[in-house]
Amino acid sequence: MLRFAVVGIDHGHTFDHVKGLLASGGEFVGYCPQTSVPALRETFEKTYPDAPQIDRETLFADPSIDVICIAAIPRDRAGLAIRAMRAGKDVMTDKPGVTTFAQLEEVRKTVAETGKIFSICFSERHCVRSAVKAGKLVKEGAIGKVIQTLGVGPHRLQLPTRPDWFFDPEAFGGIIVDIASHQVDQFLFYTGSTSGEVIASSIGNFGMPDKPAFQDFGEVLLRSDNAAGYVRVDWFTPEALPTWGDGRLTILGTEGYIELRKYIDIAGRPGKDHLFLVNGKEMTHIDCSGEKLDYFDAFTADVGNRTQTAMTHDHVFEVCRLSLEAQAKAARIGAR
Repeated sequence: MLRFAVVGIDHGHTFDHVKGLLASGGEFVGYCPQTSVPALRETFEKTYPDAPQIDRETLFADPSIDVICIAAIPRDRAGLAIRAMRAGKDVMTDKPGVTTFAQLEEVRKTVAETGKIFSICFSERHCVRSAVKAGKLVKEGAIGKVIQTLGVGPHRLQLPTRPDWFFDPEAFGGIIVDIASHQVDQFLFYTGSTSGEVIASSIGNFGMPDKPAFQDFGEVLLRSDNAAGYVRVDWFTPEALPTWGDGRLTILGTEGYIELRKYIDIAGRPGKDHLFLVNGKEMTHIDCSGEKLDYFDAFTADVGNRTQTAMTHDHVFEVCRLSLEAQAKAARIGAR
């Protein structure tokens, strides 16, 4: 049985990690209560009242723990992952797994030297059932050869809940690194691309003049040898929307297209995980709410078998590289 612990509960995605690994048969050993968001720790305590709170050094030193899950402040994630891998643990981290090129190179080096797994749980693909179904349809050839992805990731600010580091680009890596890494992951995955290049990128601050360093808008134009991609992310979800963001993905193929309305269908269908498929044979809506999330089972198997079926390191590192490059070269628009 896989035994795992949590170090870094500064983002709500930590709940995805624990829930997913428990569903895959893992044993939750405990967690370090250190956090920059006390309300999140309180929710964590209520959700997992039987999980012991353990100092992180003790967790790193425990040889019986197989995996460390990390959802710390983004700038701290790579350092914690490196410590965990050098302590003999595999790692599942929230995105972004790294916030600088130096961190990326150090993580690469550590993986090569230790043979440990460094996996980023891209929740907008791995924890979204319609995204899982889309992957299967693409693999089956339902829309022919994929030639472009168009991904949008709007988010709601929820200002009262945000810690100070949320507004510091050095802490979260910038909006492209922090959020658009999801869409970069999806571009590579659905187009079957092993590498890509950043054609253009922009970042901006349109709504928060009192936080001039903050970025509430970002966009990226991507290209690989076989496909193109466009990404838009922002912090402008209106208050009337009954969820945190109307995340969508359109996958264009030579014989049709797929559109995902991941979290809400504003046309009126209840629930989330809506998939629309249009090709030469049908135009249909698929309710994906019953689709199985397979990332956590695959990750668990990888830990035991020393394989890379959930996600390869080459893929992880290319997502990180492209995100960092797009952030670094982005033109600044909006308030300065």
